Amino acid sequence: MSKPRPPRKPRSDASETTRYNLLLAAREAFAEAGLEGARVDDIGRRAGSNKQLVYHYFGNKDGLYTAVLEQVYSEIRERDAALDLSAFPPEEAMRRLIDFSFEHLRDNRDFVRLLADENTHGGRHLIGLDTVRDANSTIIELIGETLERGVRDGVFRRGLDPLHVYLSIAGMSFFNFANVHTLSRIFDRVHDTPAAHAARCAHIVDFTLNAIRVRTDPGLTG
Repeated sequence: MSKPRPPRKPRSDASETTRYNLLLAAREAFAEAGLEGARVDDIGRRAGSNKQLVYHYFGNKDGLYTAVLEQVYSEIRERDAALDLSAFPPEEAMRRLIDFSFEHLRDNRDFVRLLADENTHGGRHLIGLDTVRDANSTIIELIGETLERGVRDGVFRRGLDPLHVYLSIAGMSFFNFANVHTLSRIFDRVHDTPAAHAARCAHIVDFTLNAIRVRTDPGLTG
């Protein structure tokens, strides 16, 4: 007697799996070669599929590239929300956010390469992506709430713009990983080791917290 066949997955599940695999393959290919260098037939092969399905699910290569960007942005913002910054005192909340921002880039170098590549295209694939805009506005709100709590507790100074604080944190971390190899060469110091990452992250935490704390110098206000 033959063994019964396992139940067939609903077509919607199979389609979602195919789409997901294409996104994973595309993320890898675009991170390696950029939008211009990646090839649709190669992405199909990596996903165990074919290029016709890329066109079926995403329309064209630009549509697939846009979907990858939407995925990587949504991923980091979901992880931001999971930090639950409101559960911690203001300084600890900011420390955790900075640690997370740095570690996410350290562990997801494809995100760094994808953003660098999209900037060469003028950010045009993000135009009209409400999901990305809305997700990123959430992190600014979280930082704003944390800064306000810090002001009430007397630890953070007044007048800080949450967007500028975020850009400073993200900028310092992103610069490190976007330029980690050239920095190692020009300063003759290896920047891509666990010890180097720990030292750099600690500096960014210290630098940021000292920038937003209440200033105790009597000659300064805030």
